[in-house]
Amino acid sequence: MDLQNSKSQRNIYLADDDDDDRSMFVEALQEVDSSVILTQAEDGKQLLEILHSDPDPLPEVIFLDINMPKVDGFECLEQIKQDTNLKKLPIVMLSTSSDPVTIDKALELGASVYAVKPSSFEGLKTLIKNALQMDWISIQQNKKKARL
Repeated sequence: MDLQNSKSQRNIYLADDDDDDRSMFVEALQEVDSSVILTQAEDGKQLLEILHSDPDPLPEVIFLDINMPKVDGFECLEQIKQDTNLKKLPIVMLSTSSDPVTIDKALELGASVYAVKPSSFEGLKTLIKNALQMDWISIQQNKKKARL
């Protein structure tokens, strides 16, 4: 594979402990944009290990579930935002919860976007499509926080 081409491909990460949710995310991503490279982690601990292994390139966005064993999404988010090399990575927090306290906590800890996990496959495709179309640089520069 051409090195220049591999560096220009889009890379995203997903950390979710639910096998079915990860499988559905893979299927939805394939339908939205099959050229995107997805790296998966089964929990926050595994995600942090992947990120600390100096991946090249870093992901353009991380989809991070909140409720996971070992290292939950909040703790993982905190560690990412404390790391000088990782703190600018856009994070989409995923949860089944629409509780305002949970949403506020995720955004206060540095999540770029909070998204309630869609209940349908079409909803998940829309969420992924919207996230892939976001201007992450503008969101970070303007310190905007959003919900999908």
